[in-house]
Amino acid sequence: MPLLRLDDVSISFGRHALLDQAGLQIDAGERVCLIGRNGAGKSTLLKIVDGGVAPDAGEVWRQPGLVIARLSQDLPADGDATVFDVVAAGLAEVGHLLAEYHHTAHAVAEDASLLKRMDTLQHEIEACDGWALNQRVEQMLGRLDLPADTRIDELSGGWRRRVSLAQALVSDPDLLLLDEPTNHLDIEVIQWLEEQLLELRGGVLFVTHDRALLTRLATRIVELDRGVLTSWAGDYPTFLKKKAAALDEEARHAALFDKKLAQEEAWIRQGIKARRTRNEGRVRALFALREERAARRDPEGKVRLALDEGRTSGKLVAEAKDVSFTWPGGEAPIVRDLSMRIMRRDRIGLVGPNGVGKTTLLQLLLGQLAPSSGSVRLGTKLEIAHFDQLRAGLDLDKSVVENLGEGREYIEVRGESRHVIGYLQDFLFSPDRARTPMRALSGGEHSRVLLARLFAQPANLLVLDEPTNDLDMETLELLEELLTDYSGTVLLVSHDRAFLDNVVTSTLVFEGGGVVQEYVGGYSDWLRRRAASEAAATKQAKASRPAPAPKSKPAKLGFMAARELAETPAKIEALEAEQSELVGSLSEPAFYENDAAHQARVHSRIAELTVELEAAYTRWAELEALNPIKS
Repeated sequence: MPLLRLDDVSISFGRHALLDQAGLQIDAGERVCLIGRNGAGKSTLLKIVDGGVAPDAGEVWRQPGLVIARLSQDLPADGDATVFDVVAAGLAEVGHLLAEYHHTAHAVAEDASLLKRMDTLQHEIEACDGWALNQRVEQMLGRLDLPADTRIDELSGGWRRRVSLAQALVSDPDLLLLDEPTNHLDIEVIQWLEEQLLELRGGVLFVTHDRALLTRLATRIVELDRGVLTSWAGDYPTFLKKKAAALDEEARHAALFDKKLAQEEAWIRQGIKARRTRNEGRVRALFALREERAARRDPEGKVRLALDEGRTSGKLVAEAKDVSFTWPGGEAPIVRDLSMRIMRRDRIGLVGPNGVGKTTLLQLLLGQLAPSSGSVRLGTKLEIAHFDQLRAGLDLDKSVVENLGEGREYIEVRGESRHVIGYLQDFLFSPDRARTPMRALSGGEHSRVLLARLFAQPANLLVLDEPTNDLDMETLELLEELLTDYSGTVLLVSHDRAFLDNVVTSTLVFEGGGVVQEYVGGYSDWLRRRAASEAAATKQAKASRPAPAPKSKPAKLGFMAARELAETPAKIEALEAEQSELVGSLSEPAFYENDAAHQARVHSRIAELTVELEAAYTRWAELEALNPIKS
């Protein structure tokens, strides 16, 4: 059953339409990934879906009583609101009552006059069954490890993102809209989010540049390209192949059209013959061709990325020996006894939870921060360029040109003088867009400005702090290619698993307690090594256990036990088949057309099967231990 349908929806904010008679339908149980270039209108589409923006034309139909929650790209604003306030706001009016009750309950110890207001709030919350919703708020705060009474303006960007995520999820919406949900989140929370979305019973429409998230979650891909929405079946690699074929076919038709138009233009210029009565139809057809060509929107070009690699650095970039660091007054070390070498052309990724100390480690390795103990030696001829995820260097009240040129019309790029407007066109900024204030641009366009500024300066050491945030996937893949071919050195902080796998040659992982371990390869390589290490540690622990004292009379496998042993594998297979079938049904749209009682029974049975399987495996192991003919 459809949750939402868009019919012939159009909206424009400039010369071209962001949506041009676009159509879209989302059914219950679907997880639809919306992809498209930066500035194509993806965020605008999400706002139209939730009613925040009205389209210029067309119809938006929503299922009666549909509950929609939207996670925007913007982080919660600074202010006096606490984490509890912001999360509870996801429950609309009931949330405001819960937030007021939460604050009143804390303040009543100091002001007894608040008891009357507290009693009134309690009755109002009971009247709308709000205590069950309050429990949901508490559970969401616990799952994301959020401090309920901390003010929002005291939190970092990553923690504010968690708060926004909790606010969107707490209402258990029928349709969840997510705009770049992984921005500022660490990998652990991203993986938690994946699990939550896989279990969500409603529909999901999400915008992301995270290809790992897209691959695992999306049941369908919808592309927004030049105002048109196109639905693509299959996974992301399949989409890329089909899209490339579609663009080739479009280019072929455009070439044939342009050839015909050129022929007709040549004909009309022959003079009087074209104006004879018998040729008036051909003249009208030419005018129609001209109008069609003027209305055609050709595919937008690709970002042209090129690095000024400057002079070659020394072979050794940096060397750390027994480096430890603890902030003054702090108890736990950020880094402990780290020894490593960074050589020219190394591409090193830093992985760890938000707030663990990745930026601090970068400052230590670059000599910007003195270690508490140990030493850091920097190499020679280093020219460092830094990409700041917080975009602190951008003045939002100035235009793109002013941010890049700083009052100059020409800048030096790779030894050549380039006009600022011309250079920005390499990053898909038209002259009009280049003169637009930064405040009016999308997050992806902000990232492109930072890349333009980064690549304009000579550098043999790139320090990239979350460079993938808000970039569209095409630009992201071009950036990957550039960094892979880069002859300098790269230090990369990222939570984008696919980006790490495709770019880095080794990974520095924060493993807790100040321990930072280097692993060869990307994120997936580290996961495999961690799994192998844990398996080896488990095996060693078992081997080191003292052997149990021999029993005077070893237990034997009796007739009934032997029969049970023979039947157990089939029992386990049947349980697993039932569990697999039920879990598979959860991703089918038809499942959510059943009543709530049926859905609850299925979820309950899945939980029961998990317990039964665990008991069956345990019993099987016990019986195998008594089997005298086991291998």
